[in-house]
Amino acid sequence: MSLQAFELLEAIALPITQANVDTDQILPARYLQKPRANDFGAYLFRDLRDRAGGTDNTTFMLNQPAYKSSRIVVAERNFGCGSSREHAVWALYDYGVRAVIAPSFGDIFYSNALKNGLLPIVQPAAVVVALLTCLQENPGAMISVDLAAQTIQSPEGFIHDFDINPFTKHCLLQGLDELDYTLDQIARIEDFERRYEGTSN
Repeated sequence: MSLQAFELLEAIALPITQANVDTDQILPARYLQKPRANDFGAYLFRDLRDRAGGTDNTTFMLNQPAYKSSRIVVAERNFGCGSSREHAVWALYDYGVRAVIAPSFGDIFYSNALKNGLLPIVQPAAVVVALLTCLQENPGAMISVDLAAQTIQSPEGFIHDFDINPFTKHCLLQGLDELDYTLDQIARIEDFERRYEGTSN
């Protein structure tokens, strides 16, 4: 599945005030056998979004009209902890989420996110608390993420910087996964091989 280039993102943000949201909450285990061609966005937070019997849990933010089109998630600490399933990232990405802002992430989730076109942004706990408060008080409020400048802008207009590995930043901006990046360098690789073979003869 090809990735979308990460462009300047201004979008509605979904507040998740619970800490330690694990990958089984993001994507329940029963969906792990589904093929990647499926729309995993349909399974995102499924057990939190549904009540017993299949009716919507209207207390869960993503079911509320103001947040349904969210493309950014603002979450408490240790988001994406638990098992290493890449499918949790697929669910967020397929739903349309392009960035997650939190004080900390599960290590494997963080790595999987970057490899699949989802930008995890680490911010100080105080910044995240302020964002969560603003988003809850102003349903449908928007946050801007400028990957090129490595900044986020809160609904009130405050600017916050974030760090990212330069190689990963390049891949996200270009919409490249690791295989795409290698194929993008094929001419240089072939040129190197020709020159290496020339020096070894």
